[in-house]
Amino acid sequence: MTTAESAEKPPVRLPARETWRALYAHFRPHRWVVALGASLALVGTVTALAQPLAAKSLVDKLGRDESITGVLLLLTGLVVLGTAIEAVGTYILERTAESVVLAARRSLIGRLLRLRLSEVERTQPGDLMSRVTSDTTLLRAVTTQSIVSAATGGLAFLATIVMMGLMDAVLLGVTLGVIVLIGGCVGLLMPKIAQATKRSQEAVGEISTVLERAFGAFRTVKASGAEERETEVVSKAAREAWRHGVRSAKWQSAAWSSVGLAVQVSFLAVLGIGGARVASGAISVSTLVAFLLFLFYLIDPVSKLVEAASQYQVGSAAIARIVEAERLETEALSPPQGAWGTGPAAVVFKDVAFRYRDDLPFVHQGVSFEVPGAGMTAFVGPSGAGKTTVFGLIERFYEADGGRITVDGKDIREWPLADLRASIGYVEQDAPVLSGTLRENLVFAAPDASEEQIRDVLVRARLDALVDRLPDGLETVVGHRGSKLSGGERQRVAIARALLRRPRLLLLDEATSQLDAVNEMALRDVVAEVSREVTVLVVAHRLSTVTLADRIVVMDAGKVRAVGTHEELVASDPLYGELAATQFLATAR
Repeated sequence: MTTAESAEKPPVRLPARETWRALYAHFRPHRWVVALGASLALVGTVTALAQPLAAKSLVDKLGRDESITGVLLLLTGLVVLGTAIEAVGTYILERTAESVVLAARRSLIGRLLRLRLSEVERTQPGDLMSRVTSDTTLLRAVTTQSIVSAATGGLAFLATIVMMGLMDAVLLGVTLGVIVLIGGCVGLLMPKIAQATKRSQEAVGEISTVLERAFGAFRTVKASGAEERETEVVSKAAREAWRHGVRSAKWQSAAWSSVGLAVQVSFLAVLGIGGARVASGAISVSTLVAFLLFLFYLIDPVSKLVEAASQYQVGSAAIARIVEAERLETEALSPPQGAWGTGPAAVVFKDVAFRYRDDLPFVHQGVSFEVPGAGMTAFVGPSGAGKTTVFGLIERFYEADGGRITVDGKDIREWPLADLRASIGYVEQDAPVLSGTLRENLVFAAPDASEEQIRDVLVRARLDALVDRLPDGLETVVGHRGSKLSGGERQRVAIARALLRRPRLLLLDEATSQLDAVNEMALRDVVAEVSREVTVLVVAHRLSTVTLADRIVVMDAGKVRAVGTHEELVASDPLYGELAATQFLATAR
């Protein structure tokens, strides 16, 4: 998705009920701690409300020429006590907010790592990352501060209004008239804040996406002289985020300014009308002073209510994106129950049909073949024939649309997914190496491997000499995506990682394509040795690998057109004969 496309995409909106349900799910585990923080904040508010009454008493004592020492001490105590209590309450709420973010991130990360491969392929990785980082950060305010601000602000607002009403109903009517008028204007701004925030978060996700693309092909970017062009792409996404961020800030500023305007207009109106009422003897000067103080104290609860509404709009936008990520389809993983058999695995495809999406053509159209057990089976055919897809279906990265796939005579959909994958070793086409140390990469699929097993697999994969050369041996950091290793070294690390898993079924997708002739021959011998005890399926384009196979499956246009040995297929299948004479021989030179 390009920046322009993401900008045109309408924001995902959740109904208010679903938004509150999702918010409560994050809030619920911390509700008692939040209640404690809210109670402390409410106590602080009560102490603040007592201050205008103390001020009224102070003015009355001054009018009667009485001592004001006690009242001053009371005012000072109320200020100090209120500030201390409110500080403790604020700390509790801030700490709880961080706990909410932590829980949300852990839950979301765990879910994203269980996504079906098809979902990941339809979604930009950078956008998913921004939901874990940026969106969960916005969640912190709305699940604690917004709820508490709404509760304490609402109670404080009502208490202040009651106190003002007891002092003078006329001045209260003037105050409420101004607040209601300007409050209506603030209400109209809230949806605009939500929409701008949602757009801004989507643009932040786009920044992550384009950066992930650039860093994922950093050498290609530099070799192509594309630094300036990629910088412009990222800058365009950043400008989009800035534009929507500024729009959100504009509406939020307007909302906050409206609060200040309401108080200022109310003050002027109360001062004018209240002064006239004092002059007429309807109220005393001390009552007007106390009323004006209550009016200024009204700023805080009104501000809290506006803040709660604003944070809710911002948080609801983040919640919508988090819920959207949580609704992506995941795999039902459970801890491995144990090996699903011993010895080499038998694999059968029976009339298998598959396509990656409903709007795409079928990649497999009735694919059928049998792999009885130990030995090597090679898959050959033109690009796009569906060879790599065979491995994706065996691993259940995808589910077949038709037909049946069995392992040891049992449909793979009936195997527990963790147990199925625990007995499969898989080397991908691009042999990915993860950031971290060489040891971490080797034991990634077999974290309980012993030192003896690691040493053995290093020798078999011809990595022992490399480890001896590295400054820190197995603890050497290999860099982002194995950038400190050569292509052949990365491929050998991926093969060693698969062998260390001690699989019953080994899937090799062009696993020797980047190896030099010497290492290819050495690893070819390793694979041949492994195939005596393990079922090995290999997608291969090199004649040297194919001729070692016990059986060769020739695929074309999503179908199996022939199965046999090299000699049988050269004599009987024209496509295989052409591949053997051109592609295989050309790559074998």
